[in-house]
Amino acid sequence: MDFGMIGPALALGFSAIGAAIGCGMAGIASHGVMSRIDEGHAKLLGLSAVPASQMIYGFVLMLLLSQSVKAGGVSQASAIGIGGGSGAAIMVAAIYQGKACVSAILAVAKKPALFGKTFVAIGIIESFALFAFVFALLLL
Repeated sequence: MDFGMIGPALALGFSAIGAAIGCGMAGIASHGVMSRIDEGHAKLLGLSAVPASQMIYGFVLMLLLSQSVKAGGVSQASAIGIGGGSGAAIMVAAIYQGKACVSAILAVAKKPALFGKTFVAIGIIESFALFAFVFALLLL
């Protein structure tokens, strides 16, 4: 039985779950706010899409990890550990980035001038997903 693709599947699956949850929470918040304000909707929609970037990390990691397993550079057990661990880290970052986007959406609805400043916390959370992605690549 071949378990080699479990790790890549975990990386992709966990990142997709996290991105969906993060974007879902932020999207729900943006819809509620858009019903109460008349302008600035594009900024709110943009904020609700930010956690989708985590899916890109999971997709690229899935591709590279599966190639490494096929080439024999990484064992099946290592692939499960790398894909599962990094995928879980990316998933959690996406969920919390979604929560940060929710609070940013609510802040921007009250004070539109805060839009740029809200990206500081969002970017910090993004960096944790990026670290998990890069460190996983270093293990390949």
